Amino acid sequence: MTNASALPGQPRGGAIGGPATARAHCVLAPNPSAMTLDGTNTWIVAEPDSDLAVVIDPGPLHEGHLANVVATVEQAGRRVGLTLLTHGHADHAEGASRFAELTGTRVRALDPALRLGDEGLAGGDVVTTGGLELRVVPTPGHTSDSLSFHLPADGVVLTGDTVLGRGTTMVAHPDGRLGEYLDSLRRLRSMTVDDGVHTVLPGHGPVLTDARGAIEYYLAHRASRLAQVETAIENGHRTAPEVVAHVYADVDRSLWPAAELSVRAQLEYLGERDLI
Repeated sequence: MTNASALPGQPRGGAIGGPATARAHCVLAPNPSAMTLDGTNTWIVAEPDSDLAVVIDPGPLHEGHLANVVATVEQAGRRVGLTLLTHGHADHAEGASRFAELTGTRVRALDPALRLGDEGLAGGDVVTTGGLELRVVPTPGHTSDSLSFHLPADGVVLTGDTVLGRGTTMVAHPDGRLGEYLDSLRRLRSMTVDDGVHTVLPGHGPVLTDARGAIEYYLAHRASRLAQVETAIENGHRTAPEVVAHVYADVDRSLWPAAELSVRAQLEYLGERDLI
């Protein structure tokens, strides 16, 4: 049996859904898979004495899940005041339009195509609803439109897919860019040093109670994978499929197509820096 305290970021045990901090509550979507882990974490955040809540990533277009999110907000004596998106992947954003219909709320996102209403989101924005303060942190790399949300009052950051509660994040070519992703991880790491962030509320998987440990593990993992890809190239494996077969030999072959997109992003990164 694995000792959870030894895992990167110290993932919290127990059920993934439910209260996570004084201001954050997770509703787990019923869409588990190899890519979504236990399912998508839809986050409800609100000040303890407020009658307004913010919902981050309504998740897939699943009527039962969306109704469950609304019911969870209402059971706490609140209503949804605003909907935010960390990025546009369907498992996070497909249900946003329908959720907006159910709640009468705006949807704010970095990508204009995902917005419902006049206001978007950009790095440095501060979102205030019902006394709650969320700071918008640009974290591109997993996707070009990826954002994280810093909740200073709880010392947490909601990371979408930039940092997961278990395993590591896919950076898939062409929208995913490894250089940007590494910069985003460094930005998040600096928040654990300078801004009091100690906990990660991820888009999938359990809460991570050691934010700095999780992010440093991610950076070390990426450095290790890049070194493996460089070695594979030096050994004559030049194409992305050849590198996947060499570097990801211990990974389930059903995941190789996804791994190939990751390798393409790594090859692009190395090429841009004249390392291959």
